[in-house]
Amino acid sequence: MAVTLRQKLTIILLLLYWPAIFVLAHIPSGRVIDWFFQPRMSDKAIHYLGYLILVFLLWFAISPDKRVNWRRATVWWVLFVVVWYGAFDEWLQGHVGRNCDVMDFFADMAGSLTGLILLSIFPFWPACLFVTSTVIFLLTNLLQASTGLGVINTVFHLFAYAFFTLLWIQYLHLLLPFKPAQPKWLIGALTPPTAFLLATESFSVIAGNDFSLENIIVSVAAIALVAAAFYFTAPSHER
Repeated sequence: MAVTLRQKLTIILLLLYWPAIFVLAHIPSGRVIDWFFQPRMSDKAIHYLGYLILVFLLWFAISPDKRVNWRRATVWWVLFVVVWYGAFDEWLQGHVGRNCDVMDFFADMAGSLTGLILLSIFPFWPACLFVTSTVIFLLTNLLQASTGLGVINTVFHLFAYAFFTLLWIQYLHLLLPFKPAQPKWLIGALTPPTAFLLATESFSVIAGNDFSLENIIVSVAAIALVAAAFYFTAPSHER
């Protein structure tokens, strides 16, 4: 079976992502991770996110066009690999100056199971949107709960909402009959990412984080730039 471009990109991302989280998980305590995410919030959210993304990439690298079917062996092999990797990961952390925490392992498994259940319900694009929105939502609160991360926070908002809007527009092409150069398309492209931004930032403020107008402006600009790029590069016969 031919490997599609989307599967190739997923495999490349997996090959970059998996070693990266392994290295970050084994940096001795008190270094990068503990500085980057202040102890105001539990690190269980990071474990949950890490394995949610890992399962998503692993599944679509292996089976890019199929949902999870619990009657097939593939999903159980994926779960087997993730469980044993998670157990080994926690065990090894106890030998490199970090804590071996069984609750971290449970958070890893919660993220993995969430991903597999999600992938048994939704195909690639809506599943990708869900994972991306979850990552943005949790990291928004983690970053804004930390101090001294102003530039990192701003860069995160820029790229996160640009990527989310790009994914949404790809999915939008499957939903709407009208073309990118039509005003209805532009409204459909802008509204959900903007609504998600406002909901995420509102929750962050309610949770006790500082309100950042700069982050909202940067995020809105990212959303608008991606939508405008599609709108103005549409073929002339669609205008």
